[in-house]
Amino acid sequence: MEIPVGKAGKKGRRRPSRWAGVPRWARVCTVFGAVLMLLSGAVLVGYEALLARYEGAVGKADLFGDQAAGAQERKSDIKGPLNILLVGIDPRNPKQPPLADSIMVLHVPSTLDRAYLFSMPRDLVVDIPKFDKANYPGGRGKLNGAMSHGSAVQGQNPSAVQGFELLAKTVQQVIGIERFDAGAIINFTGFQKIVDAMGGVTMYIERDVKSEHREPDGTHRKGNPYGEGYIGPQAEYKKGTQHLSGWQALDYVRQRYPKNGVPDGDYGRQRHQQQFIKAMAKQAVSADVVTNPIKLDRVVRAAGQSLTFNGRGNSVVDFALALKDVRPENVELIKLPGEGIGTGAAYRGERFLPAADDFFTALKNEQLDAFLLEHPEFRNRNK
Repeated sequence: MEIPVGKAGKKGRRRPSRWAGVPRWARVCTVFGAVLMLLSGAVLVGYEALLARYEGAVGKADLFGDQAAGAQERKSDIKGPLNILLVGIDPRNPKQPPLADSIMVLHVPSTLDRAYLFSMPRDLVVDIPKFDKANYPGGRGKLNGAMSHGSAVQGQNPSAVQGFELLAKTVQQVIGIERFDAGAIINFTGFQKIVDAMGGVTMYIERDVKSEHREPDGTHRKGNPYGEGYIGPQAEYKKGTQHLSGWQALDYVRQRYPKNGVPDGDYGRQRHQQQFIKAMAKQAVSADVVTNPIKLDRVVRAAGQSLTFNGRGNSVVDFALALKDVRPENVELIKLPGEGIGTGAAYRGERFLPAADDFFTALKNEQLDAFLLEHPEFRNRNK
């Protein structure tokens, strides 16, 4: 991707740079949080060569099925409001259908100067629409299964890209919007590499948490030979400000069992993921990253390897520039009210409480500020 940098035009006059009017912090480094969109972190990139390198590194795919239907012409300007779907997956066996381990929506109002980030419960029981590409007749099931149902390709390994399309249609139906303006699939292995490339991330941990899966040195705990679960020492994440390496960050944001210190289960995990994302974004814009060319390049390359992006005609850098004013402190973390359907062996999944529908209505009507003033309990606080 070529970015003009003010070359001389006719009569010796210089053409205006694409960066004209962009604040210095954004010229030194452009927020790619529009892409990893605060799921894998806001990585900021600067100089033309680095932008081109990053743009080339990011995987691109038809996540919304636009190409099959005829892609729309590229728009010169990105205008709000915007809704962006971010999905984290943990691919292990290419023959197994992918499951959406983390499903988040970033809503950016028309002013493009702030954002609202909320999570969709993986176990949310929903109506999944019919999807002919995968010969899926439609049905009722858990939200993360939509990606799996949509990924089926006859005679080939399952396609996470195709599965994303059905997941997007399902989420649109749940929250009541017509379309997503962009989407990204983030590979959790790449997520870990990004954190390590940044030198780790410092965040506030709200309560003591023990790992279900890892020992203190990061090795995997051994399976319990006498039953379910694992045995052996557990990695611990103490309440307070902590600095997490890549494996620690990924491990911490995956914990969801009350026995390990997360009393509200998957809702607690969602909150921890959001808190970590905000801390990661804050560190990504810090001088420690953006003024260190070697570290910045490592972060950019790690991010490119972990991401598949679709901007429906607009590139990663287009979105990054459009969202240059959305800084970490301007991102509101949202918790949606829900409850379990059944308990114990009778557990069938999650459902939203009626107040969540009011939130979605406010989102569609661009009234979230007023809604949150009346319903402060929807704000996800760090402490």
